[in-house]
Amino acid sequence: MKLRFFVPALALALLTIGAQAQGGLYFNPIVTRVTNSVADTGDFAFLGTGSTSRIFGGVMIGGYYEVYHAPKFALSLDLRDEIEHGNNAGLNSLLFSPRFTYLPEKSTFKPYLQIGIGDGRTHSPLNPKPVSKLEAAVLVGVDRPLNRHIDWRVIEVQYGNVQTISSSLINGPTSVPTIPNANLFGISTGFVFRIP
Repeated sequence: MKLRFFVPALALALLTIGAQAQGGLYFNPIVTRVTNSVADTGDFAFLGTGSTSRIFGGVMIGGYYEVYHAPKFALSLDLRDEIEHGNNAGLNSLLFSPRFTYLPEKSTFKPYLQIGIGDGRTHSPLNPKPVSKLEAAVLVGVDRPLNRHIDWRVIEVQYGNVQTISSSLINGPTSVPTIPNANLFGISTGFVFRIP
């Protein structure tokens, strides 16, 4: 089946799964600490020449659609784009993940867990040439409904891994040491606008 027919078919199937299904949209700030065990000293050093960690900041734009709802938990599909910058370098994470939300009876807080996979696009501070690599992340958070249409995202913490642009990736390992994948530790808060 061609992709142009598969996507509408999948969207239609997801819309008909749950009678109580709902969605949510969010546009929240995010701060991520990017670390690497080996310092890059070349022209394409993502964290800066000789640096092994850097703080990035930006925005997270995304949404989720609930595909299954039970009395104590819900299953949703989440798609997000995280656009961050630090030291003139760029990190753009496009992640797709299933989202498992626990719905406790006697609490208004809704904890959730997501396991995301997608595309991590990076560029170095001195060169705008981007590199796209596979990115994986585990995200946990807590939402608290404020009213029928707005949730407060109390906190979301994520840990991810992606191969960033590096001098060894562009020029080969003969010019500088091989740079391993970078670890990403992010924190976010904000609001989710629910669409019933």
